[in-house]
Amino acid sequence: MTTEGTPGAQAYNARPQYATMRAIEVRGDRDLAVIETEQPAAPGPGEVQVRIGAVALNHIDVWGWRGMAFARRRLPLIAGAEAAGVIAAVGPAVDQFQVGDVVALYGARTCGVCPACREGRDNFCTATDNIYGFHIDGFCRELMNIPARLAVKAPQGVDVVSAACSPITFGTPEHMLFDNARLREGETVLVHAGGSGIGSAAIQLAKAAGARVITTVGSEDKVARALALGADHVINYRQERFESRVRQITGRCGVEVVFEHVGADTWEGSMLSMQRGGRLVTCGSTTGITAKTNLFMLFQQQLRLIGSFGCTMSNMRTAMGKMADGRVRPVIDTVIPIDEIETGLQRLESRQVFGKIVVTL
Repeated sequence: MTTEGTPGAQAYNARPQYATMRAIEVRGDRDLAVIETEQPAAPGPGEVQVRIGAVALNHIDVWGWRGMAFARRRLPLIAGAEAAGVIAAVGPAVDQFQVGDVVALYGARTCGVCPACREGRDNFCTATDNIYGFHIDGFCRELMNIPARLAVKAPQGVDVVSAACSPITFGTPEHMLFDNARLREGETVLVHAGGSGIGSAAIQLAKAAGARVITTVGSEDKVARALALGADHVINYRQERFESRVRQITGRCGVEVVFEHVGADTWEGSMLSMQRGGRLVTCGSTTGITAKTNLFMLFQQQLRLIGSFGCTMSNMRTAMGKMADGRVRPVIDTVIPIDEIETGLQRLESRQVFGKIVVTL
């Protein structure tokens, strides 16, 4: 990663007012640069200006950094898909926010007018190619203007770093487990990759709802950490077949719900881990986008496969409410400065993390 025109941290922070700001720009495959760019103008009608405080890294950031072919975008592009900050200014006709409010930022620039948006189903918006940090300029910059309708105020007691984990890290599993899979108290759920950001969130959300949690991890040190989060059973998938262990734990019955976001490597085992009428909900495919499905098992066992993408702003509010009352908490692996983001992406790509890597600005 290169640094262009970035002033020394002390000199930069000492300036009371300045015309430029720092941002992280994706310029090509595995090519990032810290740049200085112009600050935004005053927010317009219906907008707020947010001083970004924290950006949580996700696999979508890794995909964008690696130059995934399906991303229709123009480079250079400002990185960052999940963030929170503090309101720095409010535009005309905005009365729901005040300067100083901590806000989490919705991860897509939705249209706000289609039937889905008007019904609060934000992730069904008919607008396309609108994901911040992937299709359009993202959150890895010190200041930005954003439609006020895309900012969600954090409740008292939720700081900027925690709020930054609500749009994807907690919002996604909140939507998956409760809106889609309809997880209920007393049910058993298999959460894949319990050491990941959304995996660690899913463990806590499921336990807070009264479910029994089985999770998979890839190393022995992650076993202890997943148990400490509240998982009832932890399977090291590098040492044993997780589907066999799940059947053993459940007395050969299988689980009611599978929380899937790994993809090809776990798909067939996930199918084998479900009981009759089980629900598999998936939001990702980090190990490949193509997997085999046993159709006989699908219909004979009356299984349900549910696709899930992103979350709604209501999910973000609910997740931050659970943070505020202590039911869940973001698991932070590392907090890094803006100029170490490439190292953070490399660690995330290699899965050498437990929880979230957060970039602070």
